[in-house]
Amino acid sequence: MARSRALQRLQDLFTSQTVATLPEIQKALGAVSGMTAFRVLREVAYRRSYNRNGRYYTAYDPSRFDRFGLWSFRDILFSADGSLKATVLRMACEAPGGLTHRELADRLNVRVHNTLLDLTRAGALVREEVSGVFLYVASDPLHRAEQLDRRRQTLSAVPVPPAPSPARVAANDEAVISVLLALLRSPGSSADQVAHQLRTHAPPISPEQVQVVFARYDLEALGEKGGPSHC
Repeated sequence: MARSRALQRLQDLFTSQTVATLPEIQKALGAVSGMTAFRVLREVAYRRSYNRNGRYYTAYDPSRFDRFGLWSFRDILFSADGSLKATVLRMACEAPGGLTHRELADRLNVRVHNTLLDLTRAGALVREEVSGVFLYVASDPLHRAEQLDRRRQTLSAVPVPPAPSPARVAANDEAVISVLLALLRSPGSSADQVAHQLRTHAPPISPEQVQVVFARYDLEALGEKGGPSHC
């Protein structure tokens, strides 16, 4: 097939359905091989989804992406960077005060534990603790120092709420068991999701108690170790 005709078919496909899988691209190009389909894809600006196992492709249109460089089509997620690893690296480095694991996961709507592990092991990001919070910041020493200083300033400006009573926050055996049972029923749930599940528990288990159990046993990270690794 002539190059111009193949490119036109690919553009027509993305115009008609916005996103497409590799088999759909192969079919639109005339039942070509996967290698041929990738060769045509390389001729155009495209992005591959960073969730759904990277199964979906779309034509790259910068106007679609938000201020974080993200765009979604239904529940299919794309980044202007082209991959989850590159996106996490950019976002952590660009954030004035670095980003926590939860901040990244909430913003990207996917698990990022393995990605952060890969980036820190490679030295692309550094994990630092500030006031009991673990931050992912730039590897460049000067940039990192600026991010840590900004985070400390932000934390110091936040009013400290009154400490809840020990009875409300203590992670007793009942709370630990209830949280673990909730995770067995719904593996991979976040602390907020577990707290929501336990809102009618008797005796009451507060969101603070759930957070204590998650922090004590590192349950959020544990729930992601089986997740896919995806600058």
